This record gives sequence, structure tokens and C-alpha cells, in this order.
Amino acid sequence: MQIKKDYKYALVVPTSMGVRITPLFRQPVHISDTFRMQATSAETNVASISSGLGLPVKVLTTFVKDSPISQLIKGDLRRRNMDYEGKEVEQGSPWGYRHQFNIADSGFGLRAPRVTNDRAGEVGRTLNIKDFDVDRIFGEEGVGILHLSGLIAALSPDTGVFCLELARAAKKYGTKISFDLNYRASFWKGREEELAAIFSEIAGVSDILIGNEEDFQLCLGIQGPEAGGKDIGAKIESFKSMIMNVKKAYPNASVFANTLRQVVSANEHLWGALVLNGDDWTVIDPRPIQVVDRIGGGDGFVGGLLYGFLKGWEAEKCAQFGWASGAFVATLLDDFGLAADEEQIWSIWEGNARVKR
Repeated sequence: MQIKKDYKYALVVPTSMGVRITPLFRQPVHISDTFRMQATSAETNVASISSGLGLPVKVLTTFVKDSPISQLIKGDLRRRNMDYEGKEVEQGSPWGYRHQFNIADSGFGLRAPRVTNDRAGEVGRTLNIKDFDVDRIFGEEGVGILHLSGLIAALSPDTGVFCLELARAAKKYGTKISFDLNYRASFWKGREEELAAIFSEIAGVSDILIGNEEDFQLCLGIQGPEAGGKDIGAKIESFKSMIMNVKKAYPNASVFANTLRQVVSANEHLWGALVLNGDDWTVIDPRPIQVVDRIGGGDGFVGGLLYGFLKGWEAEKCAQFGWASGAFVATLLDDFGLAADEEQIWSIWEGNARVKR
């Protein structure tokens, strides 16, 4: 994939920032009294792989004016070496705007993780194209890849239009577009026709399409294998067939990626991936990984994949780095990965956990 090099930002991600609170010691939420809080969003999880390894990244978002949570988020983005821009929105009242809360435990053994989203009054639902100078961002500054997520496209009617307009602007200026479908049933309820049209249009101009068996079926209506099951490795040919159908429906895209995950326990998963680049397949058969916290692992895969393409690597190497980036994030309490260097990620791919002195 040829990505323009005359850019200020390798990667731009629109997102709705919030905070995640997690009980200590992998305990359930309902019996815990001490929690760890971090700034979070799926899209900045993706971008953290690139920003942590030195590529320039920009976050397009919106903030609650004078909010201490907003201050925490901005400080965390700076820590991750990310630039950001976005409108400052007045809270309005105690019942006005705020940054969303993600409340999650990590699970343990046969006790599965549980995640609750508290998004009432979410300021990110106000994201609007008129608040950003897209000609400056894509035309003057320049962007290698615009990464869009179905979470933002489906967040509100305004954000759906926002993502569409960003995709159109990126296309106009020769920026590659990555689209991770990220289906969420609660976002789509009662809006199926509206969102199907938006997702189809974004997918139609995208260069990289990413999902899993549910995402491609429920967002794009492409038939595929049933979700879940005990032997995901046996379904690889079905996954391939599904992706070929996606390729036929969306011929503008040149890269298609699908993560493969089978849960053995909250502490161990079988982790694999499929990437189709043109007519060439890369198949990473599911293999065991140990899990501290699964949230963000899929985003880590996407982040590593995009980092590889931004570096100009062959698709097979990009897929391997993506797999290892996802496995890396699964070892962390954060739901994003700031690797010390590329070697740390490649050692995971190679299965080398020997101490480095």
C-alpha cells in the first residue's frame, strides 16, 4: 500500500474521549471499593502504537470546558505523544455534558470480564465537521492514514455525518482511510437503516477494512460464520470466504483484516488473525496468549497493523506486528500499548520472553 509521505501527521483519529475505572486485583465491580482510573477511547488505543513508537499522531475530539476529567484526558494524550484539537463545550448544568465512563472488571479464570458503559450526556456525541478545518488538516498539514471507528460513526446522528465528511475530505486529499467497523448492538437499536447507509458509504471509500465475524455481518450485511464456538481455527476457510464477499462488495479497499479470538479463560486466549492484501493472504493461526486484561487487545492489533503500513512494510510483516501488538496490550493494565521499542513487540511475535539486560 502506497501511503503519501508529505504529511505532518502519520495518523489522525476522531474519537470521543472518556475514562475507564477498573477494580484492583481483577475483582468484580459490584464488590469492590477501590478503582484505578485512566483516560480511554478505542480510537486512541489504536493510535497509541504509532505515537508510542515515534510517529506523529493527531486526535480530533471534543472536551467539556473547565472539567478536571478533561484536564486528565489532555494530560494523558500528551503523555502518549499525541497532538489533539477539539471544541471546548460548556457543561451547561449538573445534568449537562460530560466525558463518558467505562466501568469494567478484567475477570479471572472462569469468571468472565464485565463491562458497563455510562454514556449519558456524552460530549463526544456533539462532534461536528464544522468545528474542524478539514482543508487545513488534510490539505495543508497532510495525513498518512485517517482511522475511523464504527463506535464514533454510530455514536449519534451528528457523529455519523462527521465521519462521512472526514472520509470525503481524506479521499479528496489522497489520505488513505482505515475503517474498523466495531459493531455495538446498543448503538444500532432503532437506527439500523440509517447506520447501514452510513457504514456502507464509509466502507465504499475505505482502503483498509477491519472487523470480526460479527462486524462484517451486522454492519455490512455480509454473510459469514457464527460468532463464538470452541474451535475458531476450524472456521478459517469460512472467514476467508466472508472476507472475499466483503471484497466483492467493496472493491475500493485493498486490505481486509479479521481478528480471531477463542477464549480459554479470562487469563488465556487463543489469538490469531487474517489479512488479505490484494490477492495475497496472511493467516496467523490462533495460538495461546496470556491475558492480564483483554480490553484493548483488538485495538492493539489494528494499531500495529497500521503502524506497519505507515512504515512501508509488506502486508505479512504488518499482520505479524499487529498480532504481537494485540498480545502486548493484553499483558497491560492500560487498554492501550506504549511499547519501549519495536523489538519489544517483535520478541512477542517470536515467543521470546527471556529477560533483556
